Amino acid sequence: MPVKIRLQRHGKKGKPFYWIVAADSRSKRDGRYLEKIGTYNPNVNPAEINLDVDGAVKWLQSGAQPTDTAKAILSYKGAMLKNHLVGGVRKGALTEEQAEEKFNAWVEEKTSKVSSKEEKLAKVEADAKAKALEAEKAVNEARIAAALPEVEEVTEEAEAATEETTETEEVATSEEEKSAE
Repeated sequence: MPVKIRLQRHGKKGKPFYWIVAADSRSKRDGRYLEKIGTYNPNVNPAEINLDVDGAVKWLQSGAQPTDTAKAILSYKGAMLKNHLVGGVRKGALTEEQAEEKFNAWVEEKTSKVSSKEEKLAKVEADAKAKALEAEKAVNEARIAAALPEVEEVTEEAEAATEETTETEEVATSEEEKSAE
């Protein structure tokens, strides 16, 4: 039975989510599968990939052929490298410890690259937020400056009205005092 390692689409329209599965090549894309190896979520940056590397290597060792996209994902997560190292161990070119040491060193290097990319993306996002905040502050200050002369005119009119009212009250009180005498 020809086995393929491929992606099986899930999720909703416009928001794909994939399972990485080992399936018979004759089955439908989203049909029956032999084993679920992992998941792939391309909707986030960087893409979220959960993969059972040992399960993928087991299927590769038994002759499963990955599709192009699945091969890229397996390579990204190190399953193809581990398969290559297992082949070297089987041929006697490496010992099991050497192969495991090489794989772990590669995983650490890959993890540091991914974390630096995440940090870079977080910094870019923070800078964009800071720029947006500064632009918003500038717009708000411009609005306040444009509304300020109107407020000054209104306050001047209110002060003038208050002065007139106090003058009128003073005149009224002085007239009342004269009439009281």
